[in-house]
Amino acid sequence: MSVITTQTNSAGILTITLNRPDKLNALNHEVLSSLNTLFRQIKDDSQVKAVLITGEGKAFCAGADINRLAEINAQSGYEFATFGQEVFRNLETLGKPSIAVVNGFAFGGGCELAMAASMRIASPNALFGQPEVKLGVIPGYGGTQRLARLVGKGRALDLCLTGRFIKATDALNWGLVSEVVEIDNLIKRGEEILSTILAMGPGAIKSVLEVIDTGYDLTLDDACHLEALHFGMLCATFDKTEGVSAFLEKREANFKGE
Repeated sequence: MSVITTQTNSAGILTITLNRPDKLNALNHEVLSSLNTLFRQIKDDSQVKAVLITGEGKAFCAGADINRLAEINAQSGYEFATFGQEVFRNLETLGKPSIAVVNGFAFGGGCELAMAASMRIASPNALFGQPEVKLGVIPGYGGTQRLARLVGKGRALDLCLTGRFIKATDALNWGLVSEVVEIDNLIKRGEEILSTILAMGPGAIKSVLEVIDTGYDLTLDDACHLEALHFGMLCATFDKTEGVSAFLEKREANFKGE
């Protein structure tokens, strides 16, 4: 049985399902390697326009492989962390929108995987947390950094220091997820959000992803300069001409990614 399953719909939305329900979809080396290979392929696959990630069963992903953690030392621990960080960074920098559809538990590496996606929505029974301190370690797949950027330093310290879990409603109030959706409609809602994004100019979507990702850690002046460069570049495209014309003519735009 494959540790992940994939399916692409007619709109070019690729659904990735973590498929180890008996292990709560924990991220062993096989899962991470499979995701890494897939993300690298997706980046250059023009048929895939967007990515939806979810989990099979009652968990989105319950975290990293604890059995592997028990075996590692300082050097292998560093390699353990950097490999997971590489995988999630490849998701974050696809140049294509992604959404984590969090159907259940998102603990440790599972929460970190969700945070690497462009957006997150959750079912009412989803739980989020970074409980690594309970094992005597810290989040290693980017959790300390992405969590602080998404919910603020104080709340990130709260979760990472106490190891406690928060419910989907708290995650919504904190800005960790953008919507809480009943479980029966969760996948459909994720597809709707991605379909809405894909109706926009492809070049503009890619630029938004890149400018926000890169600009976040620049000075305001440098980040605004980066924004202006992308804005100027897009102004020379067919899609800008088409988008403005469609607006003025009160019709739907026919973007071509050109």
